[in-house]
Amino acid sequence: MGNSALIFELLHKDEKTKARRGRITTPHGVIETPVFMPVGTQATVKAMKPEDVDRTGAQIILGNTYHLYLRPGSDIIREAGGLHKFMNWDKPILTDSGGYQVFSLGHMRKITEEGVKFQSYIDGSRHMLTPEKSIEIQTDLGSDIMMAFDECAPPDADYAYIERSQAMTTRWLERCINAHKNTEKQALFGIMQGGFFKDLREKSAEAIVDFDLPGYAIGGISVGETKEEYIGVLEYAPDLLPENKPRYVMGIGTPDYIFEAVEHGVDMFDCVEPTRIARHGMAMTSHGRLSIKNARFARDFGPLDPECDCYTCRNYSRAYLRHLFREGETLSHMLLSEHNLRFLSHMCEDIRTSIEEDRFADFKAEFYSKYYEGKI
Repeated sequence: MGNSALIFELLHKDEKTKARRGRITTPHGVIETPVFMPVGTQATVKAMKPEDVDRTGAQIILGNTYHLYLRPGSDIIREAGGLHKFMNWDKPILTDSGGYQVFSLGHMRKITEEGVKFQSYIDGSRHMLTPEKSIEIQTDLGSDIMMAFDECAPPDADYAYIERSQAMTTRWLERCINAHKNTEKQALFGIMQGGFFKDLREKSAEAIVDFDLPGYAIGGISVGETKEEYIGVLEYAPDLLPENKPRYVMGIGTPDYIFEAVEHGVDMFDCVEPTRIARHGMAMTSHGRLSIKNARFARDFGPLDPECDCYTCRNYSRAYLRHLFREGETLSHMLLSEHNLRFLSHMCEDIRTSIEEDRFADFKAEFYSKYYEGKI
């Protein structure tokens, strides 16, 4: 790796769209892009062992700075040898900055130039999260990719608020850079903000790109806006970021949002969606979402998805999965989560192949015709 914690190679660009095929090399392994990243908020992907997450084809997972700071404490994870050893995951890890979590606390936090004062949702204790503190925590965690501390402004905020927020996010980025010392082992990504105002996005991109960081994220989308607004930002925002650096949109995990991001030149995305819906008995399948709670599966002894190669589909029937879910058995969460993660991982494998073969648009149309049955 030399003196760089991350190397990005742009391997191929689709002829008809902005879709990109790339490769990221980190101290803990190689990531083929476009890539979906499962979320392990509390140093675990919910209801799954690390080896089962690995079996889905996951190349990198996320840890959450805010939650791990509150429990068990980043000092404990540092003493354990870092997050990789603590949770027994030897592939790359990305940690978010904690910004989204504290900003979603509403009345339980107060934003200042210094940082964010907030109350713990666990015991009501008071804390201060600053750019420097976020970097300190992420250094303790030892992630391969750390995110800059930013403000994720609400989607309905007015122009004046977003302008102030975007400028402060840039100032906070500079403080993150100054606090970041472990540059040989941990790559720091900057985050573009600016809400749904193109001129503020342009101003944000110009400012953060000047720092020449290893990668960049597009923040402040997939936060409750309409799909039209989401696509509207994607139509120009990725183009404002360097072509030779990975581009990341945080918090997207449905197939349509992923396809739209890839089509507009985004390389990385994450979401709790696949494991969250699994705990509610929902599965992503080749022909759309399926609720295992449905009574018609009571005597259905076929696989969850006949076109899926995951462990769940190779070994268990819909009838058995329905039985487990109805009885409240944790195994149902485990098996449905593994299936959903494998579904998205396999989808990304197919996306990468379609880009290499300059047929991404055709593959997107084929996928949509089956998954959404013309309803999107």
